[in-house]
Amino acid sequence: MKVNTCLGMMLAFSPCVTMAGEMKYPDGRPVAVLRMEAQDQGVVLKHGDGPGQCDYLGAREALIFEEKGVYHLFYDGAGPKGWLACLATSKDLKTWDKKGPVLDFGKPGTNDSAAACSPWVYCEDGEWHMFYLGTPKASGAPHFVPSFPYLTLKATSKSLAGPWIKQPVVPFRTKPGTYYAHTASPGHIVKQGDEYLMFFSASMKRTLAIARTKDLNGPWAIDPQPIVSPEEQIENSSLYFEPSNQTWFLFTNHIGLQGREFTDAVWVYWSKDLNKWNAADKAIVLDGKNCIGMPSVIKVGKRLAVFYDAPGGTSTSHMKRDIGLAWLELPLSRPEQ
Repeated sequence: MKVNTCLGMMLAFSPCVTMAGEMKYPDGRPVAVLRMEAQDQGVVLKHGDGPGQCDYLGAREALIFEEKGVYHLFYDGAGPKGWLACLATSKDLKTWDKKGPVLDFGKPGTNDSAAACSPWVYCEDGEWHMFYLGTPKASGAPHFVPSFPYLTLKATSKSLAGPWIKQPVVPFRTKPGTYYAHTASPGHIVKQGDEYLMFFSASMKRTLAIARTKDLNGPWAIDPQPIVSPEEQIENSSLYFEPSNQTWFLFTNHIGLQGREFTDAVWVYWSKDLNKWNAADKAIVLDGKNCIGMPSVIKVGKRLAVFYDAPGGTSTSHMKRDIGLAWLELPLSRPEQ
């Protein structure tokens, strides 16, 4: 079994260990037994010094993209009025230039009046399409943590740097009585044939599911079932395709339980078919006091960069997080038993 170099620091972010040596959560939610080896570089972007105090209370949920040799890191900046999608750019993934928010709050009563964050983007025919999380609800001052419903909204731009123009489009919505009753928030987009697949976050219990469309400016159809059972307790998606073995690797953050629920690890699932996933085919990529989940990946040379939320110490707070970076060697393969 391959062991992650970061996993010696399992502390508060781990399921308990039974007398028989099995890993378990108090409520019996599934665990990942295998581990994928990653090397942790640590924090690469600290919160607190963004323009206009845009991230003075935290920087989290990094989403990494590249355009014309420049890396664009979108992240949720916790600012004076709430959480907005912010941008930082870099040519080496070491030195970052913070640009500030790329979106603003919607007018009172609109779907993004309390938060406009967590953007996933896709470029088609020279136009960038942004799908971001909006919500009309958040906790009170000073933290303004976004709360349900989490909705998927849309904006467009001619470049990753913006300006981003919001569109009067709701790609899909939450629906009472379904597995996406409270959350239908954006995720990684992949084109397969003439169809786009988005691996979005859904909840009553947390899981990932596929929404489909043939028109990025039109409505999306949601699959009747998620890709894995909501018992898995996962959210957020970032995919990498390994050409050497024709395998998709889906990185996601896991929700753990120890007194209360919190993001506790980065997990990875694998499949050769985007439309078929086996919950048993999974492994831990990062956990411990350095990492609290929220992964985004991108190929850099012969390695895969894994960005993640780095809360520091044993904190499980939504606030005062930084952005960390770890590395996986390529080609990527499923962990050995």
